[in-house]
Amino acid sequence: MPTERLTFPSHDGHSLAARLDLPEGPMLGTALFAHCFTCGKDIPAARRIAGRLAAMGIAVLRFDFTGLGHSQGEFGNTTFSSNVEDLKAAADAMTARGMAPRLLIGHSLGGAAVLRAAGEISGIRGVVSLNAPLAPAHVIRTIGLNHDDFGTKTHRDVDLGGRKFRIGRAFLDDVTEERIEPVLSRLEAALLVMHAPEDHVVGIENAGRIFRAAPHPKSFVTLDGADHLLSRSCDADYAAGMIASWAMRYLDVRPPAPPPGAPEGVVRVTEADPKGFLQDVTSGPYHHALADEPLAYGGTNRGMSPYGFLSSGLGACTSMTIRMYARRKGWPLESVRVEVTHEKVHAQDSSTGEKVDRFCRDIRLTGALDEAQRARLLEIADRCPVHRTLSSGAEISTSLSP
Repeated sequence: MPTERLTFPSHDGHSLAARLDLPEGPMLGTALFAHCFTCGKDIPAARRIAGRLAAMGIAVLRFDFTGLGHSQGEFGNTTFSSNVEDLKAAADAMTARGMAPRLLIGHSLGGAAVLRAAGEISGIRGVVSLNAPLAPAHVIRTIGLNHDDFGTKTHRDVDLGGRKFRIGRAFLDDVTEERIEPVLSRLEAALLVMHAPEDHVVGIENAGRIFRAAPHPKSFVTLDGADHLLSRSCDADYAAGMIASWAMRYLDVRPPAPPPGAPEGVVRVTEADPKGFLQDVTSGPYHHALADEPLAYGGTNRGMSPYGFLSSGLGACTSMTIRMYARRKGWPLESVRVEVTHEKVHAQDSSTGEKVDRFCRDIRLTGALDEAQRARLLEIADRCPVHRTLSSGAEISTSLSP
């Protein structure tokens, strides 16, 4: 997955650092990701979600808010409102590149920021909140700071997760005064609310209030078992998959024409986890699956194995071919079920000990079919295109991209 580093000016002229995760193939959509409070664009959840979306054809810009990560400026001088302005600046930077964002994704306080900013960024079709608070003032309880702690000072240093941050009185004033419900009630984009019931930082009740405040279309997905930061890769991957599937309904996706000689388009396989074997498999803009290996072979068992995909192709093609023939003949076929198993067996005519692949199909046909019809449909099963490909062999041409 190609990733481009770039900078763009913030609302007050500081240089903000960003990463643009791009699809390997055609770009089918564009998204802008806002990270959680005091986090950054490179936290594991942001990387995984952006990477998975890019594998599905959605380009994602993730950036560090002012004073965080590699961005310039003083964090102590920022406010929730300045974060919203940074989001708008990021959207302007994408638009200047001909990639105006159509999807906003925000995590935690970044989720509150995208809800607040959505109405001020033109062309937004979808908004996603991840473990977000409805009231930005929620962050005050998280950092354990109130106005009385400042005394006559304008800033205070706080320890958050072992890291020192300077918080300004202006930040507390701003989040205390901010109200998102009125903005939500006027939201003109589709909304996806995602929240973990076990989130001990931002309670699940926030998700319910966000959902109720927004008009339709809106959706709610529970991130059961996840923590606030979506620190487990499986939770981030699940969230990314749900976001991509949901977004395709609302983004104006216009897939490019398939290349010559490939009427079904390109099947693209992208490594999703370099430490294991998990793969993102996409076929055009609408079809996505995961490939993996079983636990016994060092995988995470989160998708079918390559031979599982091969077997499913044979089974699906067999069922479709039988159905097409029975439909053309007008036969009373009610349903088809095909079970496929695969194994390596010793070749009977080989003295070298080589093994060949054996696919065993068990076909079940239901309906008022006579024996002649059933026998004929069994013959037709052997005429399915995938069966013929596996039986006769295929030519494979391989090239290495620069």
